Amino acid sequence: MKKENVILENRTEREVYSYLNRDLSWLEFNRRVLQEAQNVDTPLLERVRFLSIVTSNLDEFMSVRVAETREKIKAELMKKDFSGYTPTGLYKRLMKRISKMIQEQYRSYRDLMRQLSKKGIVFMEYTDLNATQQKAMEQYYHDIVFPVLTPMAVDQSRPFPLVHHKFVYLAVVLRKEGDANEFYFAIVQVPSNIPRVIQVPLRSNSKKKSFILTEELIKHHIHTLFSGYIPESVHGFRLTRNSDLYINEEEVEDLLEEIEKELRRRRRGAPVCLEVEEGIHPNALAYLKHEFGIKDDQMFEIQGPLDLGFLGSFVDQLEGYNHLKYPNLKPVYPEIFHTDESFFKILRRQDVLLYHPYESFDAVTDFLEEAAEDPDVMAIKMTLYRVNGDSRLIPALAHAAEMGKQVTVVVELKARFDEERNIAWARELEKAGCHVVYGLLGLKTHAKIILIVRREQDTLRRYVHVGTGNYNANTARIYTDIGLLTSSPQIGEDVSQVFNEITGYSEAQGLGEIHLAPEGLKNKLFEMIQREAVNAKNGKPARMIAKVNSLSNQEMIDELYAASQAGVQIQLIVRGVCCLRPGLEGISENIRVISIVDRFLEHSRIFYFENGGDFEVYLSSADWMTRNLDRRIELMCPVNDRKLKEILVNTLELSLQDNVKARLLLSNGTYVPVNNKEPLLRSQFEAIQIKTWKKSR
Repeated sequence: MKKENVILENRTEREVYSYLNRDLSWLEFNRRVLQEAQNVDTPLLERVRFLSIVTSNLDEFMSVRVAETREKIKAELMKKDFSGYTPTGLYKRLMKRISKMIQEQYRSYRDLMRQLSKKGIVFMEYTDLNATQQKAMEQYYHDIVFPVLTPMAVDQSRPFPLVHHKFVYLAVVLRKEGDANEFYFAIVQVPSNIPRVIQVPLRSNSKKKSFILTEELIKHHIHTLFSGYIPESVHGFRLTRNSDLYINEEEVEDLLEEIEKELRRRRRGAPVCLEVEEGIHPNALAYLKHEFGIKDDQMFEIQGPLDLGFLGSFVDQLEGYNHLKYPNLKPVYPEIFHTDESFFKILRRQDVLLYHPYESFDAVTDFLEEAAEDPDVMAIKMTLYRVNGDSRLIPALAHAAEMGKQVTVVVELKARFDEERNIAWARELEKAGCHVVYGLLGLKTHAKIILIVRREQDTLRRYVHVGTGNYNANTARIYTDIGLLTSSPQIGEDVSQVFNEITGYSEAQGLGEIHLAPEGLKNKLFEMIQREAVNAKNGKPARMIAKVNSLSNQEMIDELYAASQAGVQIQLIVRGVCCLRPGLEGISENIRVISIVDRFLEHSRIFYFENGGDFEVYLSSADWMTRNLDRRIELMCPVNDRKLKEILVNTLELSLQDNVKARLLLSNGTYVPVNNKEPLLRSQFEAIQIKTWKKSR
């Protein structure tokens, strides 16, 4: 890769070249997701699912990261980031790569549609339907679709209506009957509250399942919405807006109320990009570009259906084709809880690790529900960041409050794109009698902790759950995460202090085992990295392994570079963004970085330090990004039981040995398959064999 011709103020070109750009690295991650959709060894319908993930990932990236870059350009900010890019230079490069990615995505879509057709799953055009099928679809249109459609004309008396973020619309160009010279323009929103995919009745003597998209049905019947006019063209379009929230918390009197206002403003966020269906009428395109202020570099002409995100739910709901999906995984309920003993009795005896999705998240829910019912439980405290809609946790917390227990819930209102749901949970919990707080000023609460205070033999004992992932039963089935259940007195006391800091005015001082961001977690990590460097210089064993979702904090990267130069062997498992360049001569020769994109989303954060032979292992909610280390409430918790530490080291080693789905990061920022010599090892499939990850080293 050619070095960027950039020199930052007071920094040499070599220093600038030592870092990869965060946003360009993210695009490389999404490319790895796209490669899973293209991988012929992946089950066909799972490839279709990966294609939908590419879309949802790109949507968020455009509406947040690209939108932020555009705002910097608008504000004429020319300062270069630590990787050497100005906002203008970065924006040009991002849009060029995104355009290529979208083209590749839709080539993959067309290929997958051909392959699905061979397997008996066919997406049809309306004109390909036979008379019986057309009659059935016409009836469906008039009964289900037509009543919820609203044609919206655009003329001097009717201004352009609000176009919602990420919704699919149809741009309709019309002319009056008998007048071929004047054109009229209207838009129709494709309803989001009816299925995007409609199953068509089977053809006689055919076993193929046929489907048609709702917008295809509307297009064919568009004349029913505009009597007296002749549709000249009908093409889809989709607008992506800036979706970030901008809240000055220091000037806000009621955070919940302000976020609700900001969510309403989000609907009118600045346009970021416009997708239009290939062949759109020039008049329609001119209308849209003028209305949204879209420039050519913000527009993508799509050869296929807009918004492939619908493919994920389509795969989930498709019946009779399980042979084209991954085998169903039934999470194992932890064997240690297969007794009549209470959670509390077991945890007084030993700590317990939970490994999702291989082990059931029901154990966490059952733990909380038992606490809600237990008459000896005095208080329950919990953080909530993202919770599934049908969560059993919310009723359990509400029930505990109704039973007279002190229940405190820290609800993070600023969890991006879950703000409205979290507001609803907050109000429901308050109604039940829970104490609901929204965290500290200016900081997101991202830590995942439950604290149970229980009266036992004239004393109080604390029980704690610390997790790397959200308290969300749905994502716990598709994300890999680790949870620790413990009755450690020191961890319990530390977690109590953390809650007191979040809910009150006290500061969590003198923590014994827990490390908290933004106050001390980063410094503790630096201290342990530097300790490994000292050990390496003194000839002691010096190694560290870190598994995170993203690594973009410059200070952290510099510490890792210094440790590498001291001789520490550093192995990083970074699923997504990585701004560190491994393998640079004299800088990062002892650092190896891999990324794993597979059936489950790698989400756990685990840190291992050799410590001269007396190894230490930590779980954390924090990625190694500036926002996590400096602007969020995050936790890092040690795992003290030696057997449990060895189990966690084994999970890390499994990932490091993966030679099927692992991709190796090169110093130029690209990823390549690792050397896949026999025997082949696919870490997630090994972990499915639940005993594998429990083996000691």
